[in-house]
Amino acid sequence: MERSEQNQTSGSKRDNKVDVLRDFRESFFAMSQLVSFPWTFLEKDLESNKSSDLISDILKQTCLHSLCQKFPPSVRYKKLFLSELIRRQEVAGCDPLDELYDALAEVVGAEDSTECYKSYMLPSGEAVSLLENVALISDGTTGLVTWDAALYLAEWALDHRQTFTGRTVLELGSGVGLTGIAICRSCGPNRYVFSDCHPRVLQKLRDNVRRNGLTERTVGVEELDWTSASEEQIAQIGADTVIAADVVYDPDVVESLVELLSKILRCSSPEVFICSTIRNQETYGGFKQQLEKAGLVHHVVTGAVSEVFPYNRVSAVEMIRLFRRRHRRQ
Repeated sequence: MERSEQNQTSGSKRDNKVDVLRDFRESFFAMSQLVSFPWTFLEKDLESNKSSDLISDILKQTCLHSLCQKFPPSVRYKKLFLSELIRRQEVAGCDPLDELYDALAEVVGAEDSTECYKSYMLPSGEAVSLLENVALISDGTTGLVTWDAALYLAEWALDHRQTFTGRTVLELGSGVGLTGIAICRSCGPNRYVFSDCHPRVLQKLRDNVRRNGLTERTVGVEELDWTSASEEQIAQIGADTVIAADVVYDPDVVESLVELLSKILRCSSPEVFICSTIRNQETYGGFKQQLEKAGLVHHVVTGAVSEVFPYNRVSAVEMIRLFRRRHRRQ
């Protein structure tokens, strides 16, 4: 489903304080771009009330929130966020807020790390907290950060829980684990198998799964190399539903991905969904051509999803369901 006409952020109701504070909290812990925050509401409040009360409330929902102590965003991000709050307070001519400057003082001298936490709020109010890399690409892999298609697929899953409830689910290219953890926390699968092949990704994935309270009784993390996975390994998993997000990004991996998908659909008849951010039309078109050559039919999954997480909604994201082509008898 293409969403280029949709707003950049998920918070659409920004006409009251409760909604605005929620937007600030969700955007801050997801480390969204600062431009996406509801600054206009804050500006109007500062201008009309000449009080820093709203900034104090924002601090309590962000830097002073208990989640920030346990799973903090990057030092650099907190500096930028607090500096922006101070700038807007000073422009409005409000009295200085001691707790705001105290919060900035805490991070000014702190050293930044190559890793940070991002937390995504579920509809239940609980958070999925993930340790991610600051760099988009590190150690030769893109699997150490959360990408837009993973967030979109998680939102779709929350709207279609029946696809996962009571089922065995296999996720390909799980990365840091956002989609799967959200499904496990909200959709009640019988068993969920996260998979990837890069050693650093697998280790971080296992850590994030444990960090979010998931147990080995219902969850597994497996190494699954697309180039060498056997039908026996796939059959042993016994998936009823197979999903993947943002796995069609490199022409060099498309062939092995399609071969794996063919094996999966030969072993059994699971529901298979692939969600992709279309960054390069040629690469994505090549993926669909490979599917056709392998005898796999795809249907585009249409319809809006509930906007749960804050992320860039300008990019084109498409989700497809795969089927084996039925050959007509002569």
